[in-house]
Amino acid sequence: MSDLTIANSVSDLILGDVQEHLPLEKIPLEGDVLGLGTTTSIDNGELSFLRDGDQQSAIWRCVAHDGSIIRLTPGDGSGHFPYVCFTRDAAALRRPVDLGALGDQDTRPLQNLVAQAIAQGRQLGSLEAAPIYGVRLLAHWHELVITVASKLCMGQQRRNRGIASSEAGTNVANLSLYDMLQHYRLAPQPRGDADDPIRYLGRSMQWDCCGFFDTEPEQGRVTVPQEGAHLHLHGCSTDLAYGGHLHHEHPSTRLERLESLWLYPLSSIKTLGSDLAIESLTYQAGALHFRVSNVGSMDISDVGVAVVIDDLYSSHRYLRIPWLTAGEGEDFTMPLSLTKGRHKISVIADPEQMVIEVSERRANNRMDLDVMAA
Repeated sequence: MSDLTIANSVSDLILGDVQEHLPLEKIPLEGDVLGLGTTTSIDNGELSFLRDGDQQSAIWRCVAHDGSIIRLTPGDGSGHFPYVCFTRDAAALRRPVDLGALGDQDTRPLQNLVAQAIAQGRQLGSLEAAPIYGVRLLAHWHELVITVASKLCMGQQRRNRGIASSEAGTNVANLSLYDMLQHYRLAPQPRGDADDPIRYLGRSMQWDCCGFFDTEPEQGRVTVPQEGAHLHLHGCSTDLAYGGHLHHEHPSTRLERLESLWLYPLSSIKTLGSDLAIESLTYQAGALHFRVSNVGSMDISDVGVAVVIDDLYSSHRYLRIPWLTAGEGEDFTMPLSLTKGRHKISVIADPEQMVIEVSERRANNRMDLDVMAA
């Protein structure tokens, strides 16, 4: 098993990726499992991976409307994630950091501290080189701003901009990703400013956090795809009252001290993705028979299938499959009357290309059949 598994990526998510999902049941939680992710558009929120004793890890869903958290349980039907990344049991890769060697931590940017810890570990030979480092930390804050995803497809405008412009969407498209999320403030006391746009939650200042430091953030694998955005952390307050994405770069966020910091060199990375396929197509006795399969590694929802006769797309027939589990398929029989003579029948899965697939996997989305009707 790879050190790190990425189901879709942050880049996929902010393009509006809401139809590809990894079930909670496919994430191993035995041992020290690091991870983070985002839940579906139905029950928006962030995923935080916390240790649950020495032998187990747990996933907590952070709720968008009030910043509270709910522990997820495999099999309860609540977990289908359009973006999630996670490790195997990474206990053997755990590298504790000597916090004293970092110097004074008070009000220092957290990303700088983690970068310093990585550089010092590499220099001392106590930390292996890796493209991505897992991060676990326990921190106490003077003040902390968190965000919680309140709407997936928050970057759908970015996908649209690739092919067309929209005057109505210009302002939304230019907003920062984090500007579009629900913000919350943790502090010893509320600011007393009625016009404060950030909602005050409470004084839970100690946080258990888990995430990743990507040495190449521009790839958008586990962090926002922009220069300098190396650190992506989710977490929960240790009183299990609140949780979300740590907006550690927000001007109001001020660290008091780190109580522990562990780094994990993750050298091997596996990427999961979607792959739809039309696997069979026949025409017999006035009926069309075909099979739509999901040969990828993620479940897919709301799959469209078009049946086109003689390239006349204006009169095509259209099916929609509510859910297609990874590794499974569905067989269809469609009565189809054809006029006498030669015809071309095309069956196309996801003709609108709503499902994110790499280009080399799209060839099997379509199958054509030449038929001589009597």
